[in-house]
Amino acid sequence: MDSPKFDVIIAGCGPTGALLAAELRLHDVRVLLLEKETEPVSLVRIVSLHIRSIELMAMRGLLDRLLEHGRRRPAAGFFAAIAKPAPQGLDSAHAYLLGIPQPVIVRLLEDHAIRLGAQVRRGCAVAGFEQDDDGVTVELAGGQQLRSRYLVGCDGARSTVRKLLGVGFPGEPSRNDTLMGEMEVGVPPEEIAAKVTSIRERPQRFWLRPFGEAVYSVVVPAEGVSDRAEPPTLDDFRHQLRTIAGTDFGVHSPRWLSRFGDATRLAESYRVGRVLLAGDAAHIHPPIGGQGLNLGVQDAVNLGWKLAARVRGWAPDTLLDTYQAERHPVAEDVLDNTRAQTELLSTGPGPRAVRRLLTELMDFDEVNRHLLEKITATGIRYDFGEGPDLLGRRLPDIDVQHGRLYGLLHRGRGLLLDRTARLTAGGWSDRVDHLADPTAALDVPCVLLRPDGHVAWIGDDQRDLDDHLARWFGPPAGIA
Repeated sequence: MDSPKFDVIIAGCGPTGALLAAELRLHDVRVLLLEKETEPVSLVRIVSLHIRSIELMAMRGLLDRLLEHGRRRPAAGFFAAIAKPAPQGLDSAHAYLLGIPQPVIVRLLEDHAIRLGAQVRRGCAVAGFEQDDDGVTVELAGGQQLRSRYLVGCDGARSTVRKLLGVGFPGEPSRNDTLMGEMEVGVPPEEIAAKVTSIRERPQRFWLRPFGEAVYSVVVPAEGVSDRAEPPTLDDFRHQLRTIAGTDFGVHSPRWLSRFGDATRLAESYRVGRVLLAGDAAHIHPPIGGQGLNLGVQDAVNLGWKLAARVRGWAPDTLLDTYQAERHPVAEDVLDNTRAQTELLSTGPGPRAVRRLLTELMDFDEVNRHLLEKITATGIRYDFGEGPDLLGRRLPDIDVQHGRLYGLLHRGRGLLLDRTARLTAGGWSDRVDHLADPTAALDVPCVLLRPDGHVAWIGDDQRDLDDHLARWFGPPAGIA
């Protein structure tokens, strides 16, 4: 059989697929993005980047471009919309929420991937595939066949790749529908804030949140209006607002309107042979807390360097297996916290009592911090074995010589941050950068960072370091 023309084909050019393509191109992997839609998404929906995703964008040098098009908001009030301020001293240089139009982030990430050398083909849908020991043959809807070493399904909740792969997608079907949209309002912000505050005493799926220039995000229950098969209308929103708040706030000029359910599902496996899943193709949940896009882009950064290492030939045997081992439990936790938030927004006496109790508990800094770290993904600790608490966690964007840490991670390589100035990356210097910096803002002698910014090793012994370099980055150069 002919050699594959591509190393990796990615189905789906949304944020997850585009960022994955860029991560692969940082390591010269030949990438093709297939997108079934002929034109980029035009729905002007505001999506939110949480702290960890903002950090990842800073790691790849993308954050300044995103900040030009986004709007910062305080990092608070995420969990079930319980209005509590953020705890003091959040461990991040990027402790805010970034609201950004969905078409903008998709375009910026796609442009980033293309600049790095990824190919994009629009109007191309995956219709089938077959894999063997050497690669994957992908058949497009028009009958054309393409050959690749790997295929990744980033093609959304109704993923064709996942269905063709035969991977189970267990979970709960949708029970409650919700209307969500962005529109202008015709009353002063103070009036809206007062009314929303009073209604918040009767928890339910309802909010109005400002996005600037008199534009608000509006969420209301869908029960009793329109049919699930029909797109919602502005009159549906007006009706529900009057029912809940006694006023429709003069809403007009909608940017977009949508209806979503609370289906919650998680793929049984993220990988079968040479075919993998990421983003919504691997997990779906209600958008409570705004975690969906974030979970997907974090999948992409976790997977990208590992799949590239496999393609480039230096990956340890078990490296690609760590993608599911690390990311599947994270998705399970996100699904559970969205289930909990959904219950806390219910109007029954039991959920309302639990909500009141949790509201009191969140006055304790430890509780508030724990829940915020869940939503923002800054509390993730991958299981790298026994060691200090920092092991397996992401390292914040600390001060280093001549700048900040994340500025050293733009190329998607590992990094040895060495306060002793006695260690070396040695035969791994083609994959791992080395900064000897006694002034780095660390409480430990040295750390080895993976390309996703998680701490893979802590210590000051060269032999121990070499063992961990081999664990994560394969054999040193020149050794088969």
